[in-house]
Amino acid sequence: MGLLRIMMPPKLQLLAVVAFAVAMLFLENQIQKLEESRSKLERAIARHEVREIEQRHTMDGPRQDAPLDEEEDMVIIYNRVPKTASTSFTNIAYDLCAKNKYHVLHINTTKNNPVMSLQDQVRFVKNITSWKEMKPGFYHGHVSYLDFAKFGVKKKPIYINVIRDPIERLVSYYYFLRFGDDYRPGLRRRKQGDKKTFDECVAEGGSDCAPEKLWLQIPFFCGHSSECWNVGSRWAMDQAKYNLINEYFLVGVTEELEDFIMLLEAALPRFFRGATELYRTVGKKSHLRKTTEKKLPTKQTIAKLQQSDIWKMENEFYEFALEQFQFIRAHAVREKDGDLYILAQNFFYEKIYPKSN
Repeated sequence: MGLLRIMMPPKLQLLAVVAFAVAMLFLENQIQKLEESRSKLERAIARHEVREIEQRHTMDGPRQDAPLDEEEDMVIIYNRVPKTASTSFTNIAYDLCAKNKYHVLHINTTKNNPVMSLQDQVRFVKNITSWKEMKPGFYHGHVSYLDFAKFGVKKKPIYINVIRDPIERLVSYYYFLRFGDDYRPGLRRRKQGDKKTFDECVAEGGSDCAPEKLWLQIPFFCGHSSECWNVGSRWAMDQAKYNLINEYFLVGVTEELEDFIMLLEAALPRFFRGATELYRTVGKKSHLRKTTEKKLPTKQTIAKLQQSDIWKMENEFYEFALEQFQFIRAHAVREKDGDLYILAQNFFYEKIYPKSN
């Protein structure tokens, strides 16, 4: 090839380079079109599946008009934060949905945008509350918290979530964008081909590892207000803490995912009956996504990120969530011979009047 390049006249060399560039652009364009076609096909299949379910329920009887009992009317929303073991946990829900008789639906937003337009918020709230064919339902997706009460809804869904040490989450996401993971190893990622390590990125002050990229878990819990996405906003962190305490049923941490699943099974068996055993026997091996080529950052890299006020706020929120989770766990489980077990009911009723004859 080198000899051929030497023998070719300069004009032919230029034409060859141009032809190669055009061919590469053509291939990139074709790949893009194939990706768009695949997405359209997936959406069409999803719509067809929904129509089939609705028709099946209509043929089965007048359920659409009949009021649902409390458990059958239940909806859970898992507005999953990226790279927090969300796929691992969601796969447990998929494995259990047929056995426990509920529907699982993925909220797929355009370009994974966590903020919905106002009109989409209205549509989403209406779907969640009135779509009886999908109840009981488990919805999951990378969507920031949405306050259903603002839309006049009387019965709000149950929110749950999982968060992670902010630096560990960012490192995992950094390598995920470049190398993917073992869940879909053949999928081309946005930063594929970039071999720079996370340590090198931080040392050079790169944008993909900047402290601003740590600002994600707070806005996911804060919601759809503009201030939530204002990086470093103290108001956003306070609102995120308020929502975690008042609007979320349970928030776990990636590092203690099994305990999170155990608590959910004890409190919400309608959805999570069998989840703990499934996770222990199958989930740890088959469900945990492992980011490929991930290299742990050095102490120097971690120390540099920890100097940022943004890290301090995200870490404060993480520590706050961890404290709440550990408090709930301490009052729900006990340890025996190295294993955790759920406490039995420890309240009862007495002095009931008037006395029955």
